[in-house]
Amino acid sequence: MASTETIGKKPLIDIVKYRFWWFALSTVLIIPGIVAMIYSSMIYPNHAPLKVGIDYTGGTILQYSVNKPITSNEITQTREKLEAKGIENPFLQIINVNPESAKNNQIKTIISVRTKFIGEKDTQALNNVSSVINAEYPNSQLIQVSSIGPTLGAELFKNALFALALASLGIVIYLTIRFQLDFAIAAILALSHDALFVVGCFSIFGLLFNVQIDGLFITAILTVIGFSVHDTIVVFDRIRENLRYYSKKMSFGEIVNVSINQTFVRSINTSMTTLITLIALYFFGGVTTRDFVLAMILGIAIGTYSSIFFASMAIDVWREYKAKK
Repeated sequence: MASTETIGKKPLIDIVKYRFWWFALSTVLIIPGIVAMIYSSMIYPNHAPLKVGIDYTGGTILQYSVNKPITSNEITQTREKLEAKGIENPFLQIINVNPESAKNNQIKTIISVRTKFIGEKDTQALNNVSSVINAEYPNSQLIQVSSIGPTLGAELFKNALFALALASLGIVIYLTIRFQLDFAIAAILALSHDALFVVGCFSIFGLLFNVQIDGLFITAILTVIGFSVHDTIVVFDRIRENLRYYSKKMSFGEIVNVSINQTFVRSINTSMTTLITLIALYFFGGVTTRDFVLAMILGIAIGTYSSIFFASMAIDVWREYKAKK
């Protein structure tokens, strides 16, 4: 609840005054990602807005241990030789081994080769990949093979989209009951804003750096949605509480300003402590979870922004429109 000292005084941060600038900033943040998704849908064979990994398209990952460091130029040459051998669209990735593990096992690098689905009976395709790798990197060894069939990949993708839709529906129902319908719509716009930003960023990363999404990416998006709504509810709850006491003394915009200023430090502190942990995980947590952590970092950063500068401004604009009407 706002203290009596805040009534009639200029807020520490006048968020409402520049609300249309915040909307313009949100547009600038989202539009490049939407353009990238449209472009990706046009150039990718499966017409997906992002570069999807074998979790959703089906395919095989072969991992080879190598006893020496490998450069990007060597990987490029290896990819060209795999294509010349008949391997379609191979995606190669260098996985650096922990120094202590490398010292004990004499494994300096792991090469990950992603290609189309290789069945159990298709030994020729497996031999073609292994022959190229062994020729390029003597003493290399195949240490892991993992495959997902195309049918299973499509089913996983469908289930992931269903999970996202179900989560969004549950949030709408809960916020409508907890607050009012216009608050729920503003919160849904905010979480859509956050999800679009993260998905757009990964669409750009796919075009520029060949970043592929997998099951962990959907987990990250669901977590981002939950965090975005959580932070938005804190602000909305304070707005609703202040409305009970000061609706006759202050305009709705002034109450929004006061409420944001009361929750601003709390939102920033919560987000910063989470981001510090995620940044540490990104640099020291290993390659397999790096894209997942990056999605979380982007999502929590944009979620904190949207709860303060987007969701609150959306409800303020709507209430002002209703009051004028």
